[in-house]
Amino acid sequence: MKIATDKEVLDKWLSYKRPGEENILAFYEHRLGFVVKNPRLMLIPLDDHLVHRGDGVFETMKFKNRKLYLLKEHLERLKRSASSIYLDPPCAWERIGELILEVAATTREKDGIVSLFMGRGPGGFTTDFRECPESSLYIVVRRYPYKPESFWEKGVTAFRAETPAKQCYLARVKTVDYLPNVLMKREAILKGYDFPLCFDEKGFLAEGSTENVIMVSEQGEIVVPELSNALAGTTMMRALELLKAEHPIIFRPIREEELYAAREIILLGTTLDAVSVVRFNDKPVFDVRPGPLSKKIRQLLLADQESYGVPF
Repeated sequence: MKIATDKEVLDKWLSYKRPGEENILAFYEHRLGFVVKNPRLMLIPLDDHLVHRGDGVFETMKFKNRKLYLLKEHLERLKRSASSIYLDPPCAWERIGELILEVAATTREKDGIVSLFMGRGPGGFTTDFRECPESSLYIVVRRYPYKPESFWEKGVTAFRAETPAKQCYLARVKTVDYLPNVLMKREAILKGYDFPLCFDEKGFLAEGSTENVIMVSEQGEIVVPELSNALAGTTMMRALELLKAEHPIIFRPIREEELYAAREIILLGTTLDAVSVVRFNDKPVFDVRPGPLSKKIRQLLLADQESYGVPF
């Protein structure tokens, strides 16, 4: 087995074409302290407990027209997630917000996706946190995954996934351990559905693989799952804030059979905004067309992204 020199390693990485590199706009590693534009140098140490133990948290947010949307809300959730696993950042929290904007500003794109990862840090391969003298911080900016308008005009399909909802103490923390989410999405793809929905051990609706879900009941009520086994998404919580002045909102458990009688089933997420589920488990949802509340939420969110975003 050949033992390479440092230069040979670097040359090899730079010559090696990696999948998806056309979508990477910028990468920041806190220990380095600068931005890298070549996606072939987007590297994370293997001994970072974030990698081999899932010991870390993350956030994904977007910017539209050079305005970072829901930055404060994402940072607040990141703080809660980090606190839940006893993880301190490698710098001040205020600086993290500045870094997100600074890294995004190094791109020439008007729209993009920013993902931030905070890990226990490099230092070893056991489960002992004491191996890691300092936590890690990585920021990556990607091209925005545009969807055609027909995505919202036609609506999407969903089904009940075999993968159950996460345990409540894990579901409400945005950790990098997304294996259940990955398995849900794999199941959806292989079965020919757009989105999976998972349910808890009591049979109550929880969430999608990366989306929140709400329902307009047969009686016309806006119903949100209790979120005991789901992550409170920033997009969903902002949408509910924009709606609450005109629409009463109920938080309660939702059983699967209620979805068959619902007027609307709506998915909410960072790149979805709001989209209607028009078929659930191959059965039509109401009249098999995107509903009025879904359309209203999307328009509210699109307007909000312009007025509420943080410019850079």
